[in-house]
Amino acid sequence: MSRISVDQVKHVAHLARLAVTEDQAEMFTKQLDAIISFAEELNEVDTENVEPTSHVLDIKNILRDDVAKKGLPREEVLKNAPDHQDGQIKVPSILE
Repeated sequence: MSRISVDQVKHVAHLARLAVTEDQAEMFTKQLDAIISFAEELNEVDTENVEPTSHVLDIKNILRDDVAKKGLPREEVLKNAPDHQDGQIKVPSILE
């Protein structure tokens, strides 16, 4: 028994603005049914004593500390700017 119908596949394709042929709809129906079957198999796994995790590996903070450092001198930055005024880079206005 299929868990998803061809009409459902066509409906989702329509919502996603995808053009699918009859053959493609049949193929996607079979593929999605296989995916749903696999997902249902996962419901049978005993997870009673398994701790919830946010990541499969035991990784702590892998990022460096966020330390403030001195940036480039303002004159160095502004020398490459095509237009600047009062120490700030001028850009074209995008609002009316």
